[in-house]
Amino acid sequence: MQIHAGFHLGYRCETPTEMLLTLNVHPSRRGDLLTGQVLAFDRPLEASAYEDAFGNLCARIVLPAGVTTISTDFLIEDSGEPDAVSPHAVQHDVRDLPDNVLPFLLGSRYCDTDKLSDFAWAQFGNTEPGWPRVQAICDFVHDHIAFDYQKADSTRSAFGGFIDRTGVCRDFAHLAITFCRAMNIPARYCTGYLGDIGVPADPAPMDFSAWFEAYLGGRWYTFDARHNHPRIGRILIATGRDATDVAISTSFGSANLVRFDIVTDEVVLPEQRYGT
Repeated sequence: MQIHAGFHLGYRCETPTEMLLTLNVHPSRRGDLLTGQVLAFDRPLEASAYEDAFGNLCARIVLPAGVTTISTDFLIEDSGEPDAVSPHAVQHDVRDLPDNVLPFLLGSRYCDTDKLSDFAWAQFGNTEPGWPRVQAICDFVHDHIAFDYQKADSTRSAFGGFIDRTGVCRDFAHLAITFCRAMNIPARYCTGYLGDIGVPADPAPMDFSAWFEAYLGGRWYTFDARHNHPRIGRILIATGRDATDVAISTSFGSANLVRFDIVTDEVVLPEQRYGT
């Protein structure tokens, strides 16, 4: 299966403003690219690439005063298979976890484990460790939070989402991650593209998506507490402790988002179009 993806993001700055971007396809998926995937700018400026502490491909730029549009457009090969499901994946004792996984057991800016640990153990302490426990967490979060794009709040933490019981995909991810960490299951935040592939089309404008990965059975598995069923066609951009680490842009000054267009569509190949 082929997927056409990309975006146009417009930022208005009053003065030259430094910015960090986390908008490139993750290294784990770059081998699947069928075309180049580069960041383009509609005004002359220089971008320097770097890899952050989590292995994400990022860029540093200085936006000039006025409106600048950042864009990319690419084709990528995808297996067409839904997210992997492994009901027997085990939960590791903390002493057996690799060193590089340990940071994903700790609280972070949006995953305030100290406020939710007692509830997590009361709610999930009797569930079977491993995959069943993470799935129980996803079931709870899916039922506990009502998705409402109008209630998006970039300052809301996991505890805030738990109390407000409303939010967007990042709130589902933050709460599920926090419960996992409270239960000694490493969990990390993911951001990327997720189109309406294999599911009914959503009439709402396309956006980037957030989900999470839990470390079970010696590897990272994808979970999505918002949709709460395996999906097709995820394109990973970045992973981190929470949304802070994978923000699509971080500006060091005023930068107002004035355009936000995302595309993620399955490509209908000729043999599919004509049934051959």
